[in-house]
Amino acid sequence: EELEKKILETFFYNNEDIYSRPFVTEDSGIPINLLTLKHSFGYDCTRSVNLLPMDSQTLMYIAGNQVVLLNLKTKCQSYLRSSSGGGIGFITAHPTKQYFAVGEKGKKPNLIVYDYPSLRPYRILRGGTEEAYVFGDFNNAGTLLASVGSSPDYMLTIWDWKQEKIVLRSKAFSQDVYKVTFSADNEEQLTTSGAGHISTCKLCHIAKKLNLLTLYTSFCKYLYIAIDLMLSWKDVTKVISGTEWGNLLLWEGGLIKVELCRTGHKPCHRGPVSQLILDEGEVVTVGKDGFIRVWNFETIDAGDSVDDTGLLEVEPMNELHVGRKVSLSFMSKVYDSGQPVWYAQDTNGAIWKLDLTFSNITHDPECLYTFHSGRIEALGVSPITYLMATTALDRSVRIYDFISNRQLSEIKFKQGGTSLTWAPCVVNPKGGLIAVGFEDGVVRIIEVYDPKGLPVLAGHTNRENAEIKLKQAFKPHAAAVTALAYEQNGVVLATGSQDKTVFFFAVEDKYEPIGFICVPGPVQALQWSPPSH
Repeated sequence: EELEKKILETFFYNNEDIYSRPFVTEDSGIPINLLTLKHSFGYDCTRSVNLLPMDSQTLMYIAGNQVVLLNLKTKCQSYLRSSSGGGIGFITAHPTKQYFAVGEKGKKPNLIVYDYPSLRPYRILRGGTEEAYVFGDFNNAGTLLASVGSSPDYMLTIWDWKQEKIVLRSKAFSQDVYKVTFSADNEEQLTTSGAGHISTCKLCHIAKKLNLLTLYTSFCKYLYIAIDLMLSWKDVTKVISGTEWGNLLLWEGGLIKVELCRTGHKPCHRGPVSQLILDEGEVVTVGKDGFIRVWNFETIDAGDSVDDTGLLEVEPMNELHVGRKVSLSFMSKVYDSGQPVWYAQDTNGAIWKLDLTFSNITHDPECLYTFHSGRIEALGVSPITYLMATTALDRSVRIYDFISNRQLSEIKFKQGGTSLTWAPCVVNPKGGLIAVGFEDGVVRIIEVYDPKGLPVLAGHTNRENAEIKLKQAFKPHAAAVTALAYEQNGVVLATGSQDKTVFFFAVEDKYEPIGFICVPGPVQALQWSPPSH
């Protein structure tokens, strides 16, 4: 009988062989390294699970088609580009943190396992899904890796990842699947969750000589409710899940046994429960309301309704309120000098460091970084300094120094920003004036300045002495402002909008309206003709 060829433990792929490269037109003479990534200011905090602590000093997250590794001590970043050049669906760490897996997006995407901290590609898993990976999880022993794909196939695949083999595959569900996890206590059990469903999957050895597994799936139908994340325990028929309205559901045998709430029928969280964690024998819930609550596992496990409401009132053992206007979506634990430290993802645009020891010396929540929440709508660069400005629908305008790679200042408004341009030097010789358009049709003129009277120059600016002030606000449009353009001599500002109008303003100390014109459709861009015209 022919022995199957095994991949050696010491085998690694060559970085240069798998990384995607820029596309350069043939015979163009353009060097392939004309553009290089210097620094990433963004963080996709609205992605459901996008924060992975690899050790006490390193956080990993996805930004576009890059995996960013952020050193918390030095503030430096290193990057891993996807092998296809397309996007990245998920990242997950091996239990030992010696490896991490990156599931990509694109036509027949790769699932690549990298060595840490060397970042060398260790294994490439192929053929797990058609379009994109959405989630993955290693079992506690680290021997198996489960992955789930997006539409159209929603394929659940179990990998013997060190040998790059598919041990088992099955269609997970016919709707969006958000998560797949191995049970912490029973590694023959998987649980998937997504839009309107929870599935428990049991793995059974049926043919030892072929080392095959078979999958039995029982679907728990729950009408029109998006159940985000869940955890399960040793009893294969028992699952606890979160809900959009903030309570917890205890499932048994595919049916809801009891709904858990707090005293007085108050919800466990005011808003969706975004994550459940079984940590050291306790159930930890993470809420979009900015609260983290710790519940007694045995109380939940033994829970049963006492009346016709189907509700059981329980109170948390401990709770932490991270802050106002905080919307937590995910957190993960790492140990620093033997002490547990939690890092949390805030969908309102932040990364938090948390202490959940609940003792007399517990540290307050610490906001490590802030970012735009959601996509950036507009960006502009100062004509004379190394500063850039961005705005987004999260209602903020942010100023960055792209030499020292840091955010200097931020100002919040009541509406989301939709367009932005930096005024030319003929308008403001100091290069500190910015025009910003907003979704309600308002245009605001803001100024970046140093209160000490010093020039706001990159490399010489401290966070505390770069400030933003509002100079003027006016409302020419009835819909979002989509384009802004200064005439080359700086005497006129044109503003365009979704309302199919272009307004013109005389640029003075106070901007004065000149007039407007109507155009056939929503304005996408504005450009003044050059002097030669």
